[in-house]
Amino acid sequence: MAIVVDLDVQLARSRMSVGEFAEAVGITPANIAVLKNGRAKAVRFTTLDAICRTLGCQPGDVLRWVPDEEEEGG
Repeated sequence: MAIVVDLDVQLARSRMSVGEFAEAVGITPANIAVLKNGRAKAVRFTTLDAICRTLGCQPGDVLRWVPDEEEEGG
């Protein structure tokens, strides 16, 4: 997948636990794990809005595009 989710970076910056973050955003810690591990196939705009509001960031701080060859290491 060419879209990378950088939630770990933003969570570290905000010094927020996954549990606190999940509660603030309104989704389960299991769904946070799906996002963090790159297994999500989609993100609702309402969820992205809640993530950005909670972390005080922009969507581009959480999501980034990586060309497939970079992702595969070559």
